[in-house]
Amino acid sequence: MNIDRRHLLKSGAASMVGLGFPDIIPSSALGNTERPAPSNRVVMAGIGLGNKGNGDQEDFLRHKEVQYVAVCDVREKILNRAKDRTNKKYDNSDCKTFIDYREIISRDDIDAVHIATPDHWHGQMVIDACRNGKDVFCQKPETRTLEEGALMIDSARRYGRVVSGGSQRVMEDYSSVVMRCWKGHFGEVESINVKVGPMSQSCNLPPQKIPDDINWDLWLGPAPWAPYNSNRCDGNFETDGNSWRSYSDYSGGGLTDWGAHHFGGATFALDVRDLQPNEIILHEDDGEKHISFNYSNGKKITHNRPGTGNMRVGGTGAKIEPSPKPIPIYADNDGNGGRGSIDGDFIHCIKTRKKPFRNIEHAVNTMVLPHMATIAYTLNRSLKWDADKQEFLGDIEANRLISVARREPWQI
Repeated sequence: MNIDRRHLLKSGAASMVGLGFPDIIPSSALGNTERPAPSNRVVMAGIGLGNKGNGDQEDFLRHKEVQYVAVCDVREKILNRAKDRTNKKYDNSDCKTFIDYREIISRDDIDAVHIATPDHWHGQMVIDACRNGKDVFCQKPETRTLEEGALMIDSARRYGRVVSGGSQRVMEDYSSVVMRCWKGHFGEVESINVKVGPMSQSCNLPPQKIPDDINWDLWLGPAPWAPYNSNRCDGNFETDGNSWRSYSDYSGGGLTDWGAHHFGGATFALDVRDLQPNEIILHEDDGEKHISFNYSNGKKITHNRPGTGNMRVGGTGAKIEPSPKPIPIYADNDGNGGRGSIDGDFIHCIKTRKKPFRNIEHAVNTMVLPHMATIAYTLNRSLKWDADKQEFLGDIEANRLISVARREPWQI
């Protein structure tokens, strides 16, 4: 049966929270007979189109089910490049451009947005997009702080939104480890080590003249005010200096950036995606600090355990027969996710209202690990975590580090 997408959205999760979607799509949505009818297309826009956002835009433009109508970036050159790419795809000049993301998410003709801004913007934009009735694909690392994660989950649930994290490497890089764990290759899997870093650092770069083609105030957003420096906001993928990924006002460094991939693979392999650790144990062996994340079910993820490689599995009593448990690659637990790619999974779940492969709960449960590690290393002590209350037990100092001050008017 061919179910009209907009009817499904209206009669499904969206209607339960009082959010409607328009029955009319702009004339730009009209296409050839090989594409789905306009009423069955997902109308999308992109926010943050440099580097990874550029790649995400290309991925979504390849989907026949998608009509891409608008782009948003605080840099004029990147914004115009994204607009031209969209117009070339559809052989028209209909793509709209915005500097302020709030103008994108307030449009009632847009169903979904993909976000690939610097990390300090993710929580704000995801929450605001959910409040405005948009489904969201947000690049990893989805959160900058522990506080943001719980608020993002609450917003997705409250407003009935499909929210997917963008960490394709979780299964593309580590599917073989996950499969071997789930099929019993290692027997009863007890632990997995994640080797990743470094933590982010303070930024003391000297002031430079602000270029004409960037809105510096909007680039900073909720982060503390700081003078412009091209290396402060450079989007290169290095995490040891001279990129926004290196600095603590905008990112958690390599620990969160690559940690989203590595810890994500580990939580899948151990099948603790729906859990958060209750103990964060700081160890020091021969001057080398490392961490154990202990779960209530006895499973353990370690970070930088000396002499142990990345994604190294600890198990006992290998089984002869493989477990019959299915491996949900780009699918929810009912096997209803997209096929072949994390972006295809997102589009499929928008249309079916199923949970995506990396739904926001799983993404947040991954990201709590590097955030907790940062706090434990910073305070140089072990911690206990209450997932229900979202706080550290009996540790005022650690609880102060759950969140960061946000510059007005950017409150969540």
